[in-house]
Amino acid sequence: MATNSYLYTHRRIKNIVALAMSLFATLLGLLFLAWILWETLRQGIGALHPQLFTKITAYGEDGGLLNAMVGSLIVNLIGILIATPIGVLAGTWLAEYANGTRLGESIRFLNDILLSAPSIVLGLFVYTIVVLPTTALTSGSTTFSGWAGGLALALIALPVIVRTSDEMLRLVPSTLREAALSLGIPQWKLTMQILVRAARSGIITGVLLALARISGETAPLLFTAFGNNYLTFNPSDKMSSLPQVIYQYANDPGEGMHAIAWAGAFVVTMFVLLLSLSSRLVLSRNKVSHD
Repeated sequence: MATNSYLYTHRRIKNIVALAMSLFATLLGLLFLAWILWETLRQGIGALHPQLFTKITAYGEDGGLLNAMVGSLIVNLIGILIATPIGVLAGTWLAEYANGTRLGESIRFLNDILLSAPSIVLGLFVYTIVVLPTTALTSGSTTFSGWAGGLALALIALPVIVRTSDEMLRLVPSTLREAALSLGIPQWKLTMQILVRAARSGIITGVLLALARISGETAPLLFTAFGNNYLTFNPSDKMSSLPQVIYQYANDPGEGMHAIAWAGAFVVTMFVLLLSLSSRLVLSRNKVSHD
């Protein structure tokens, strides 16, 4: 009895310590999040007025971030539209056709390497294979463009979507596969109409997280989209983006430019936070529907 009482007390203490450490880690993360939001709001509140969303950066301290917001929207949309179908198909192939094979494990390993690759390296890669060759074809006129920026962001989003799609499909119970195959359903129909549908919320979450991942990227766009002080909707032109303008204005000596940079940082942070919350909402709804 004494031994059982000792073990019970020992486990309770370990449980309390683990819970306390988990709670501390959670509160610490929330503290830093609140600190970041407060600091960006405090520093940029002077520039958070309607003209921030209605004027372009060409007007300097009297301007806004309209062209940067539109440019970010277009470039991010290009990147996610390129990465999503390729990533979902690649993740589906890894989970359903290459699972357990040496080739599949090798591709997963390479995808993990790409997942952790510095974004500036991917930007330089796109600069080398897209911007420089097209520059040579246009008699030396540098061809920075929204397309090149979108491609660089697609390379950053792609491994996130591949990894998420692969993991979500592998979480689908094997009994669902066995039941469908026993009814004579072809493998491709099983995959597309049953398994992908079952893992749909997780795949959508991965796409949203990939979009949040690329929304704050600056380095790849400096080598590809380059920036534009004027509003353009044509991705074949140079395009501005919020992270690039934040970087530019943060290095400016003017206090007014710094305030606009902080306001832009607050907008980007809130956008990423909303995307993260949306992904959590999608997962929680799926969990409730399954329960």
